[in-house]
Amino acid sequence: MGKKYDEWSGSTWIGLYVVFSKKMEITNKVANSGLTTIDLEEFYDNSTRMVFDIKPLLFQELILKEKDFRAFILAHQWSNYRDALVSIVCTADAIVPNWAYMLIASNLQPFAKKVFFGSQAELEKELFSDAIKKIEPKEYENARVVIKGCSKINVPISAYVEITSLLKPYVKSIMYGEPCSTVPIYKKAKE
Repeated sequence: MGKKYDEWSGSTWIGLYVVFSKKMEITNKVANSGLTTIDLEEFYDNSTRMVFDIKPLLFQELILKEKDFRAFILAHQWSNYRDALVSIVCTADAIVPNWAYMLIASNLQPFAKKVFFGSQAELEKELFSDAIKKIEPKEYENARVVIKGCSKINVPISAYVEITSLLKPYVKSIMYGEPCSTVPIYKKAKE
């Protein structure tokens, strides 16, 4: 029969001791990989978002009465939109004259951080696009870039498309995901 645990020879114990007593160094291969990570979540503007919907100002949700609308414009507390990102919409299926949107925008402008026509989802796309346009792509010349995939906020797909298009002419490679687990997107051909 085989040896029992307490019958192992001294040399076996010495070998095991050497293996387990070695100081084990943990190397962070991700930190040493030379990858540059771009986290689109960092481009998120934390300002308050507000929606200005014209629907409640319409007569029977169909018609904009100019006299009533102008009275509302004069009486409304536009300062409530101070430093907010405001999207102007009309959720009713109505024909609203262009000047009505312009009048709202002109009253929001002194207070709001940004005035935008469209849904909140469209506003988010616009905000990320504005932030990405501020990137200087030459700073990433020949870099191996990872566009971080997981985030706590909802980053629009358009932001991933836009940053890929912006960086591709400059970088060595683009990957998506986390530095420890990436999906290759683009790799520059070797010259």
